[in-house]
Amino acid sequence: MSLCYDRNGRPMDPMEWARAFGANDRQVDNDFIGDMQVSTVWLGLDHQFGEGPPLIFETMVFGGPHDQYTERYSTEDEARRGHKRIVARLRAAKAP
Repeated sequence: MSLCYDRNGRPMDPMEWARAFGANDRQVDNDFIGDMQVSTVWLGLDHQFGEGPPLIFETMVFGGPHDQYTERYSTEDEARRGHKRIVARLRAAKAP
């Protein structure tokens, strides 16, 4: 089982990941809502601490009442949808 994955979810060895992480634009999406920033990025390291598919993308809220709120995803498509859902909820003054 790998701990490192490319943006397509394919396992990579740690050295490949380090090169890709350093050279890659990790940003998936980024929005500002008032004093809050919603950032979604490719991490490439599996943050699934238990059973299930590798979680290699992350959306995090910075600032405001939901500071540090985080969701993680297995695919870039899931990450883009999750980002949009969180942004829409925050714009509607709802919790993410």
